[in-house]
Order: sequence, then structure tokens, then C-alpha cells
Amino acid sequence: MPRAKEGLGLAAISYVAVDYLRYVSPSWHVRLQPALWAVLALAAALRAPFYRHWPLEFRAAIPFLASLVFMLAALLFEALSVRFVTAVLGLDWHRSSPPLPDTGQWLFLFLNEKLPQVVVDVLRAHIIGLHHYLMLFVMLGFSVIFNSVKAPGLGLAARYMFTMAIGRLLRAVTFVSTILPSVRPWCAEVRFPVPYHPHPWAQKYYTPYASDSSAIRKLIQTDMPHAITGEYPSEYHPNWGRMNFLIDILRPTVSEGSSWYQLLKKAGGGCNDLLYSGHMLVAVLTAMAWTEAYGGWTSFLMWILVLHSAQREIRERHHYTVDCVVAIYVGILLWRMTSFIWSAKDGSRTKRLAKLDAVQSRLIHAAKDSDIDEIREILKKVEMAGQERQGSSQLAMWLFAGITIIFSLIIVLLAFILTSDG
Repeated sequence: MPRAKEGLGLAAISYVAVDYLRYVSPSWHVRLQPALWAVLALAAALRAPFYRHWPLEFRAAIPFLASLVFMLAALLFEALSVRFVTAVLGLDWHRSSPPLPDTGQWLFLFLNEKLPQVVVDVLRAHIIGLHHYLMLFVMLGFSVIFNSVKAPGLGLAARYMFTMAIGRLLRAVTFVSTILPSVRPWCAEVRFPVPYHPHPWAQKYYTPYASDSSAIRKLIQTDMPHAITGEYPSEYHPNWGRMNFLIDILRPTVSEGSSWYQLLKKAGGGCNDLLYSGHMLVAVLTAMAWTEAYGGWTSFLMWILVLHSAQREIRERHHYTVDCVVAIYVGILLWRMTSFIWSAKDGSRTKRLAKLDAVQSRLIHAAKDSDIDEIREILKKVEMAGQERQGSSQLAMWLFAGITIIFSLIIVLLAFILTSDG
């Protein structure tokens, strides 16, 4: 069946446009946004009973859940890493370390002087944010029930989450390896009540060699720490039981309470430069998924929005230019590498060709013997090789469909609530 290509693009544009009304006309935004979501939800609910690919979704459920767990584990590791790079050097370092020179920021300041004001206003506009990209992907995944993209939708979601997890792990390893100063030097002191002095690890291995050229030269020659550390306040050590190993990583303070979990929930985005941009990774993966699964002119518009988001990240000093550039090509390469989980290419044709190749000798033999019945039987098996296997009762499929829709809606609501502030 040919895929429907009309509605999804218009729904996506409507969603972004209606949400932007919060800046242009808040009163209309309050009226139109609930109405739009109600229409989309009603359309999905009415279409779901006629969806023909629930067996495919059922087989994709395990990879979907595995990818979800993997992504949550990656996000936990990233949150630990964010807190570590923020806390290990102390607030004094954050306050005194100037931002790195960034030619991308210079370029946008130059363009602000030269471009017409209306163009600058468009570049500055908060047209699209993190939660928009997440919602656009959710709309893309749900569009399988309208035959807009290739089933299974859970397979597409599994690929998205698996790729996101790999990207987040690579990002955490990257920014933890070399700690870079924030583009906003005041950020850490405002958001993180960590100690002002460096952690004992930094006291021994970094601080004595941070600015003393003779100490650095001797360190290079001996390849051993030799400097005498200064006098610093003692570290606070709460009783976290089995989680005490996290104390040196998270560096808690008395004011943050005694729960490591509550402390970690407050991590949010870090106050160092986190190479590469997590926001841009989400944007690029959404654009890649949209381009492969849906295509069309809205894919071009999606990439325009990605570039708009990148320049905003730079001009608003959330990231250095290098963070956005690296996030774009890393996201593209990672998406290309995970096509084994889900692909927009039609796999049924490949299966039929493989089956035909397997029975080729039998088919030739039957043709030589003019055995029409045998030829029909062989061709029937070849045709069935490209079709979906049912393998489950209708009741089980309906039960699975209900659970899947409810679970997906809960995930959508959680994602919308937790990322609504960008």
C-alpha cells in the first residue's frame, strides 16, 4: 500500500507554529494548543483500530524496551558526568576561568551589525526548542497508524533511542576527558551549590600545575606529581550506604540534603562546556529520522530548523561553535550506523529474493518437468516469505495495542512536561 504523505508535514508545521504563538499572541496560544492536541489525539485514537501492522509492532517491542533501558542508563551516566565536571574544580575555578575564544560568536556579532534588523530578529526568535524536536519525533512514530512512514513505529523508536544512547555515552566520555570552561562563567555559582575549593584529586593533580610554568616543565620531565598542595577545607561525607562511592564524583554539600538521588535530579544541564551539544544531538537525530522515514519538502524545512537551533545555541552562549558542529556530524554518522535496527527500505523484497535464490534449483527442475503445481507451490512460498507472520491471537494483538498506546501516551506526556522548559 502506498504511504500517505499529506498530513504529517502539515501537522508538524501546525504544531511548531501554534506553539510559537506563546511569544506572539499568548491568548491565541492558550486556545489553539489544546485544540490542536485534541484533534491529533482523536485522529490517532480513531485510526488505531484499523492499523494492520500490530504483529510487526509486537516483534519490535523487545528491542524497543531494551533501547529504552539502554537510553535511561546512558542518561544516568551522563548526569553523573555533568555533576562531576562541574563540581571537581570548585566554584572559584568557574568564576575565574574566562570563556574560550569562539570565532562563531564573533561571526554572529558581526552579522548583527550588518544584517537588516528583521533578519536578526528572525535569527534570535525562539522558534523551536528541545521539546519540539522530541514531540516531532513522537508525531513521526505515531504516523505509522496513518501509513505515513514504514512500520513498525516501535522499531523506529528503538533505533532513535539506541542512537541517542550511543550519542549520549560518547558525549559524556568526551566532555569528561578534558574539562572546558563555560561560555557563561556565572552559571555554576547560580545553579550548583558545590564547594568553592577544588576536590582533593584536583588539588593534587591539577591546581599546582595550572599556571606555574616551571612546575609544568618539571612535571613533564618526571611524569610524577611533585608539588605540595595547599590547605583546603575538608570534604563533606554524608552516609549514602552502598552509594558512598558516588561522594567523590558528586561532591555533595550540607545544603543539598542527604539523598544522592535528589541531588542528581537537580543536575540538569551542566555549567562547563559539554562537548558536544546534547540539544543539537536531539535535533539532528530527529531530522535524520524525519528525512529517512518521511522525506519530502518538510525534511528540508526540518534541517533549516536544525541550523536555526545551532546558531541560537551559539549566539545565546549555551555552547561554543565547535559543540554544535561536532553534534551535527556525530548525529548524522551515528544514525547512518544504526540502520540494522530499523530502516525505511522495504525488507519484504529482500526476503522474497533470498527465498527465490534458495529454491532456484527446485524451480528450474519443476520448469523442466513442466510441473505447474510444483511451480505454483514454490512461488507461493516465495510470496509468503515477504509477508508478515501473524503468530498471535487477535485478542493478544488488541491487548498489546492498548498497552502500547497507553504506554506511548504516558511517555509523550512525561517528555513534554520534563522538557517544556528546554
